[in-house]
Amino acid sequence: MFAWPKLLIAGLILAGLVLLIHEIRADGARSYANAIERQNNDAQSRAREKRLDYDSCLDAGGVWDFASGQCSRAARRGRD
Repeated sequence: MFAWPKLLIAGLILAGLVLLIHEIRADGARSYANAIERQNNDAQSRAREKRLDYDSCLDAGGVWDFASGQCSRAARRGRD
């Protein structure tokens, strides 16, 4: 006669291990996605700050230096 209870217990243990592995992998994927989302949000915030700096520089009559990422005041002309 076949040992059905042992087979059933082994199947339940195997199913539990598969579920555990699936949950660990899903948690890792969520962690990775959250890290990428944080990086994207940080980049968006920095870009917004630079855009505001750029706009403020132009409004104040300055010249934006893209190489340094800073505002340079426009040189005054000799004739007013």
